[in-house]
Amino acid sequence: MDRDEVDRALARLGAEYEAIETSLLALQDHAGRRLLEGAELTGVTLERWNATEPAITLLWSYFDTYSAALRAARELRARRRFPSRTDLSELTDLLRGESVTVAGGPSSATQQSITGPAKLSEQLTLAALVSRMNDLYARSLDMVVTADAVWSALPARIDLLAAELQRTRSLAHSVGVRPGEHPSGDDLEDITHELKALRTQVVTDPLAFWRPGLGSSAPGGGRPDTERYDRAARALEDVRREIDAVLTVRQDAEQRLVRLRDVLSRADRTLTEARSARGEVLAKIAASEVPAVGGPPTALQEQLVLAADYRRHAQWHRLSPLLESLEREAEDELMRARESLTAVTAPLAVRAELRGRLDAYKAKVARHGMAEDPLLTERYDAARRMLWSAPCDLRVAEQAVLRYQQAAAEVLVPRRDGPSDHTGSPS
Repeated sequence: MDRDEVDRALARLGAEYEAIETSLLALQDHAGRRLLEGAELTGVTLERWNATEPAITLLWSYFDTYSAALRAARELRARRRFPSRTDLSELTDLLRGESVTVAGGPSSATQQSITGPAKLSEQLTLAALVSRMNDLYARSLDMVVTADAVWSALPARIDLLAAELQRTRSLAHSVGVRPGEHPSGDDLEDITHELKALRTQVVTDPLAFWRPGLGSSAPGGGRPDTERYDRAARALEDVRREIDAVLTVRQDAEQRLVRLRDVLSRADRTLTEARSARGEVLAKIAASEVPAVGGPPTALQEQLVLAADYRRHAQWHRLSPLLESLEREAEDELMRARESLTAVTAPLAVRAELRGRLDAYKAKVARHGMAEDPLLTERYDAARRMLWSAPCDLRVAEQAVLRYQQAAAEVLVPRRDGPSDHTGSPS
């Protein structure tokens, strides 16, 4: 090397020295490293820290060796403004040759031969020493940054979720959602145990909660694994929704109970009306198929009493599902009562329709001046006796009405003049 090459090399090594020193000091002061030193580690984190901690110590040893070599080269260069050939030869050996001696052993190299002899020391160039420091620094920094990233992300979030869990537990207890009495109470217990275990594991083994980034070789490339935390957060949200539903029940329970009583009362009145109508139908209509009418919904009434008891004793977690099922069943009961009334009164509706049809045809006949026709009078009186007598045989009465209609049609057809009446039935 000539003088200019030596000066350029020393300038480059000086800049390199500043950068290495800055990086090592930053690593030394890194919050993650300090936490790792003071933490009670377990699992993969303990295993890696047991390898990383001596690597950091070795890194500083390498740096001291590098500093001494650089200092020796600077002192040699500073002896003369224009170094002699001997000086340049020595400087070349210092700056480019294997002039640096480092301690040997398993931690001194990235690869060791299992069959080779143990080395007490090694000779390296400054460039090789810097390369080795870079490798140790990258692995050490990755360990420190990864642990710090997990510790920065998860414990605080777990603590916030635990605080929310505590508030939810207090609210759940106030509405009767307790372990062993309600599924959501059991869920809260499970979430409590999970968060406690999760926080302990995160603090002692943060690297177990790290997902390396795909294709990234930079220190700390990746992200914290929040799957267990996210699962606990979703479970707590589900419990909160359940408790909100219970709170809603507590707020409008009285109104819902009043509505339920009203629906069941209407169903009961409808069934009473259906039973009364059935008696009337059996008395007035000669019908063999009149459906039976069921009794009042006593089972629903008993459940309604139970619901009122739950409300009185603030057992909201039990009242909530009971009210939901009662509301559905009460509406179904009212619908069945209305259908029963409709089915029972169907014969009376048929009789009313036949009476209306008979009177309509009589009025039509009267408009055409045929009210005194003997045949029509006879058939009208026969049909009317059947429809206004009890019990009324609907099938026979319907045939009588049809005979009257046919007779009326036969009498009226010859007397139609023009298109004044083209209807075969009353309007």
